[in-house]
Amino acid sequence: MTTSSTERTAATKRKLFEATLDLIGTRGLGTVTVDEIATRAGVAKGTVYYNFGSKDALIEALLRYGVALLADRLRHGAGDAEHAIESIVDAMLGFIEEFPSFAQLLVGELWRTPGQWHATLALLRADVVSIIKDQVQHSVRLGRIPDSVDPATASAALFGTVLVIALDWRVFQPDRTRAEVRDGIMVLISGLRGALA
Repeated sequence: MTTSSTERTAATKRKLFEATLDLIGTRGLGTVTVDEIATRAGVAKGTVYYNFGSKDALIEALLRYGVALLADRLRHGAGDAEHAIESIVDAMLGFIEEFPSFAQLLVGELWRTPGQWHATLALLRADVVSIIKDQVQHSVRLGRIPDSVDPATASAALFGTVLVIALDWRVFQPDRTRAEVRDGIMVLISGLRGALA
């Protein structure tokens, strides 16, 4: 069975994304070069330019790819209506556990002002936050969250909180389990819920 050109291109892009994340995870974005990305991916430097045109375009495509993966995880994680918020938190933590370098990149670029990819990230963030907002609204309807809570603010707060706590976990407390971190976040949310009720 032969591999189509589209499949080969997608595989090459994934390889370049993985190489970029490996390098970013150890050195940060600013010092990583196209030559290093190509070498780490095991491809010619021209392959990077052929697929993306520039390092900046590669990073933008990587951000789109990674946030789409995160959004997909959240959509699937949101299926448990009884524990919607906990499922969202767990899905985010699982994603960050699997892709810690992407989470570093995302946090670094989301709140950098002015960010080079601000317009792209604003759209991507809106997609993820809307998934969380749907679950917050569902929890309000079920009475698990007071109806005085603004779903837009709560969903943005939850997104940012989980991102920062997850990075803290991976960098400073890697011995903790995902379940421990999730349960800690849920205790925090429950405490706030009680204070707001």
